[in-house]
Amino acid sequence: MRINITSIYVEDQDKARDFYVDRLGFEVRHDIPVEGSARWLTLVSPEHPEGPELLLEPMGHPAAQVFCRALYADAVPFTQFEVTDIHAEHARLRDLGVHFVMEPTEAGSVTVAVLDDTCGHYIQLMQPSTTIGP
Repeated sequence: MRINITSIYVEDQDKARDFYVDRLGFEVRHDIPVEGSARWLTLVSPEHPEGPELLLEPMGHPAAQVFCRALYADAVPFTQFEVTDIHAEHARLRDLGVHFVMEPTEAGSVTVAVLDDTCGHYIQLMQPSTTIGP
């Protein structure tokens, strides 16, 4: 068993796609119309194009809206992405106008930073200090 797709709820798929592709550097894997104006819109890391996909899922269900707004209000990151060099990635993203709510900070065996994705979520970037996992 492996993780194939994970999702993040978004109100505006185009705005989210633009941020995640143009700023964070992900690539569109699938962009398929499904119903109404919604699309099956998935992204992948260019470093791992055959890896897990990030689904930019329309925030249609009222519970998703409440959940996302509560996490954002409490400054809880919705998800986390691993980076190889957090300081270089932080500088690259800041140069692109990405707003960080937490600068790179050592936290035990990792260094983390938190950005605002402009779509109602905080996203944590993480660089392990040592190899995590097998």
